[in-house]
Amino acid sequence: MLTPLYWRALKDALFFFSMAMKGDTKMPEENDIPVQTDTDASPAVTPEPHYTFGNNGAGGTTPLYPGSYDIIGALTGRREIVTAARVINQSNIIDELRKAVEVHDRNAREISFLWDYYCGKQPILHRVKDVRPEICAKIVENHADEVVSFKTGYNFGEPYVLAGRSEDDCSEAIQQLNAWNAENDHDAKDVELGTWMFVAGTAYKMVFPAGEAEEDISELSSPYIVSVLDPRDTFVVYYNGVQKIPVMGVKAVTVGNTKTSADTLYCVYTENEYYEISKQVVEGGQGTVFPKRNHLGMIPIVEYPLGFARRGAIEPILGLCDALNALASNRLDSVEQFVQSIMIFRNVDVDSTDVERLQQLGAIKYRDVDPQTPGEVRYLVAELNQEGTQTLKDDLYESIVTISGLPNRNGGNSTSDNVGAVIYRDGWSAAETKAKEVDKYYQRAEKNLLKVILRICRETNRFDVHLSNIEIKPTRKNYENTQAKATVLTQMLGCEKIAPRLAFNACGMFTDPEAAWKESVLYYEENAKEETENAESTVNAGDDTENRVGSE
Repeated sequence: MLTPLYWRALKDALFFFSMAMKGDTKMPEENDIPVQTDTDASPAVTPEPHYTFGNNGAGGTTPLYPGSYDIIGALTGRREIVTAARVINQSNIIDELRKAVEVHDRNAREISFLWDYYCGKQPILHRVKDVRPEICAKIVENHADEVVSFKTGYNFGEPYVLAGRSEDDCSEAIQQLNAWNAENDHDAKDVELGTWMFVAGTAYKMVFPAGEAEEDISELSSPYIVSVLDPRDTFVVYYNGVQKIPVMGVKAVTVGNTKTSADTLYCVYTENEYYEISKQVVEGGQGTVFPKRNHLGMIPIVEYPLGFARRGAIEPILGLCDALNALASNRLDSVEQFVQSIMIFRNVDVDSTDVERLQQLGAIKYRDVDPQTPGEVRYLVAELNQEGTQTLKDDLYESIVTISGLPNRNGGNSTSDNVGAVIYRDGWSAAETKAKEVDKYYQRAEKNLLKVILRICRETNRFDVHLSNIEIKPTRKNYENTQAKATVLTQMLGCEKIAPRLAFNACGMFTDPEAAWKESVLYYEENAKEETENAESTVNAGDDTENRVGSE
């Protein structure tokens, strides 16, 4: 029989589940407060409600993060910042920056919420109970961290490498780029970038010549430095045309040592100019700014959006995560309330002193109030149906796994499954499908970063390689099915109509196919040279033997 406590837990969990199915993740106030926006801002922003969560015990609601901020609008991805101005210069920089900052601030507040959620600061921590408030468990099952950690490790655990696309002799240049990327901790920075992508829905990299680096680069030979920026204080503005060309990249920094003297300084990069504009000038809308020359001739800040919606991996499952937190908290409350059950005295003449003795001695002596009605002392006990609750929890977790594209934990008892069957049965094919989608968006953004890197290499007289000659390849799953990949490589190398270099790139066996191809060529040439020398020495030895025999 289902107890009242079970129905209470089921009701709370179903509420959050229904919010998740509707795309909503929190309880809005009854009277939504519209956000005041500038009618002249571009692009136009639709007023949205403040998000709040929980009951403050007085019939109202409390903010999700009291004293800090309220989340504005439904979390459906970050807004792309666009402008109608094709050229940003000294005449319109303040006005365009003001409009862009208004949109960015909304994105930044949402990113801050998502980052806190990923780190474990979730709405259940502000839970309030009206009945027996002294027993109020606040359990965070951080499945947001599980989703982000898996996706980051699966997509960026193995590095993306550069490989040659054409038959042009650019192997040495590509090898050098891979070496410089290693100097710049490209792998570790991609993990950081991937974390921001899956949490915030977008991420940013910045590249600049090594001579302008803030860190010690005396031991580095790379002509460029790459950094991952915080998307809460970084954004890129695009021209609202067909191609969405970036016209302005902005990095906000805080200057000043105290709260009273601190100010925000916007470092703005356009194609040919660089500006430093304070927040006071932007908000006031007036002031004179003086540009500096951008010697690079390109915007060094590149955005890495997670899809065109710029939606983080945890946004579709926020409601489900809240439901699991509520369910886990109610289950623990049920156990605690069972242990600390309320004692009922029926038709018993006891006072507070008798109750205190009961707590100390564990026994009590009492008299019936009415001899006709026997007295009774017992606990008010109601247990949660753990079996039904576990079924609901499993269903919620399965929904999280399915929506996020994670492999499940089903395992299986069959011993006849081959590798392919396990991949499809346990959801690894869905995880790979999601990862391939991420690959496309990452590669497109990385090409924009490569454009800046190649410009720096040309300006520093290192080499001149065109972007069309370079291919960005993920090395994920390079060491799986090695025997099959080696067979493919052998067959391709044995085909006279396939260039050996294509075989190295297509087999998927090497993390760096360019380096493997280069080393294999050198190995082949050394072996061929050694075989030629051995053959020549054998022929010469035979000639010497014939000469000695003839002389005798």
